[in-house]
Amino acid sequence: MTKNRLYILVFTACFIGFLYFFYKIQSSNDESFSVCFIKNATGIPCPSCGSTRAVIAFFNGNLLESIAINPFGILVSSIMIVAPFWILIDWILKKKSFYLFYKKTEAKLKKPIIYIPLILLVIANWIWNILKNN
Repeated sequence: MTKNRLYILVFTACFIGFLYFFYKIQSSNDESFSVCFIKNATGIPCPSCGSTRAVIAFFNGNLLESIAINPFGILVSSIMIVAPFWILIDWILKKKSFYLFYKKTEAKLKKPIIYIPLILLVIANWIWNILKNN
């Protein structure tokens, strides 16, 4: 992936994420609506189900509630906060530090000692979501 493509993709994803975040804050808290294709098709929550509620809880200052809803919310919140500013700074200073960080992270995630525990954590989170009927 090229630097420009990555920056546009991440920046766009964060922008859409913030739009959806603000929509959910303004909406009437209708929990019956789900954007999750897996949950809509099967009735079974996916590993990331509840992430939107977790992000909202995080931005409201409820860290423990955010973790209880879905720990992925902390990761998503962190990316939504840091990535746009990091990309903007890279763009202004004509640097590529975010891109280099992405490439190093991608290389590390290809190592079994890293990706196997991460896959197990995703599976554990999925089981937890199913058990709590997220």
